[in-house]
Amino acid sequence: MSERSVQNSPAELASTTGASTTGASTTGASTTGAPVQVATVITRLEGGAGALAVHGAVAMDPAAFRMTIITGSGDVLADQARAAGVEVIIEPSLRRPIDPRSDLAATARLAALFSRRKFDVVHTHTSKAGVVGRVAARRAGVPRIVHTYHGFPFHQFQSAPRRNAYVATERRLGRSTDVVLCVGAAVAAEAAGRRIAPPWRIRAIGVVVDGPAVADATMSARSASARALARAALGLPDLPAPVVGVVGRLTMQKAPEDFLAAMAILNRPAAVGVWVGGGELADRIARLTSRSTGPRVVLAGERADVLDVLPAFDVFALPSLYEGLPTAVVEAMVCGVPVVASAVNAVCDLVIPGETGLLVAPRRPDQLAASIGYLLDYPEVASRMAAAACARISGRYTAAALRASLTSAYLPGVEASDAVAVR
Repeated sequence: MSERSVQNSPAELASTTGASTTGASTTGASTTGAPVQVATVITRLEGGAGALAVHGAVAMDPAAFRMTIITGSGDVLADQARAAGVEVIIEPSLRRPIDPRSDLAATARLAALFSRRKFDVVHTHTSKAGVVGRVAARRAGVPRIVHTYHGFPFHQFQSAPRRNAYVATERRLGRSTDVVLCVGAAVAAEAAGRRIAPPWRIRAIGVVVDGPAVADATMSARSASARALARAALGLPDLPAPVVGVVGRLTMQKAPEDFLAAMAILNRPAAVGVWVGGGELADRIARLTSRSTGPRVVLAGERADVLDVLPAFDVFALPSLYEGLPTAVVEAMVCGVPVVASAVNAVCDLVIPGETGLLVAPRRPDQLAASIGYLLDYPEVASRMAAAACARISGRYTAAALRASLTSAYLPGVEASDAVAVR
């Protein structure tokens, strides 16, 4: 959740919604032979978290699992899920800002829905849905509760009281969560270190970046034709200047102001910055770019052809303040674009300094600019790291791997290594 949207502490929210402090359920899901009924709950079906939720729902064997996505809002991803045969329910009371009245209504409505539909598993994603969804599931007596952390709602740039309140809330919810899935090993390690849940309930999972389109995009940044097509698609035809790009939501988490500052510090007037993605800061960033005296920055908005436009970039940058395991970095690595990113959370699962990219401190646009400049000045080093990154992630982030992890999480006693047989 965005720090600016928080009006009441998360501990107060957990108290008003009645979070259970009992141990997690040890009962299993459906044992009748019918498909296991799974409710995937997410506040907004968008961004990397939304994409992973949809990937997970679509990946499951429909003969064994009946998947339903419940979300407060959704557009393109909701349509994709429906087109794949997944039921999508829009629950308007499920909203991102903390609002006790709305959150109590969402909890009550979700609990009634879970009871009426007799779900075997409730699987929540993101912080707000993680609170109200898990509380509602426990109230409704859902046999198994799973939560995915795509990163954490607490981070180093919050005040200590607010951060501690978030941690306390997550620990309380963790006591009534059967499986905690963490997107990235570093996120799982932090969950264990902060005692978010008992160690044996914490598991690391990955994102999904596979399929024919990914195979076609592999090392595409080295293709002159792919590069030309990508730049033309972004309105940068026949541009000889270096292009530095970001793919991500225009939100506080992604620190777009730091990217603008880094481009100014880079002091290469011919360079062009590109930001692919929309979000609540879109208008503010548009105003800042219009007044900037630094290099040109193009705001490309939301695009469905990310793999096609990534070859336009000479360097991929990610200035985030906090992250899970960012899909956009994986996609950049697939395409062979050298990466410089903030050293936060599970970014370090992907970017090994000096081997598969460069890491910088968050909120340090000067370091970001210097690292971008280094990769532009030493293209042979950048090319070597890009090739190493592509080779390292090859075949790692697949729908099959996610299906195995979710099968293990949804069915008690099934290990991920055995889950391929449970299809």
